[in-house]
Amino acid sequence: MSSRSRDEPVRLTRIYTRGGDRGETSLGDGSRASKLDPRIAAFGTVDELNSQLGVVLAGELPGELRALLERIQNELFDLGADLSVPWAEGDGRLRVAQAQIDALEQACDRWNAGLPELRSFVLPGGTAAAAQLHVARTLCRRAERDALAAAQQVELSPLALVYLNRLSDLLFIAARAANQGREEPLWRPGASR
Repeated sequence: MSSRSRDEPVRLTRIYTRGGDRGETSLGDGSRASKLDPRIAAFGTVDELNSQLGVVLAGELPGELRALLERIQNELFDLGADLSVPWAEGDGRLRVAQAQIDALEQACDRWNAGLPELRSFVLPGGTAAAAQLHVARTLCRRAERDALAAAQQVELSPLALVYLNRLSDLLFIAARAANQGREEPLWRPGASR
């Protein structure tokens, strides 16, 4: 096997390894952990979220929103890498950076500025893209809960948790943006009576 440079993506020559057949998997630093380890749950849910964004990207989207979500898909790999390696400040590992969180906040502000003021709770739905973005938002919230649960047992990068919180806000805004040009589905109290 040839060595790879530090900035080169991982090379996968074989997909199955049999290493997890007994309920364990490797963390990013090579150590082994149970597949029931809360870190595995956290980055597994991040992977689910990334897959859901792939579903969103497979459909029709405005170009600017598409570029944003493609960038976020790549950042979710960074986040998964961060969660998969035991935390040690300044360890030189791939970690979520404050600049990524700042970019999410800037995107929230930019996309939210063009939306009508909210006067009720938004119901998931509208366009297919909006509905799928709401699913992504709920997966992001679950990933955040899973990461918080993991952080009660092992030390995690504090920025990883902030990133997930900010991303769920952005996904809510993106879902609203995907519904622009049509009536937004809003909660109507007592509508079911």
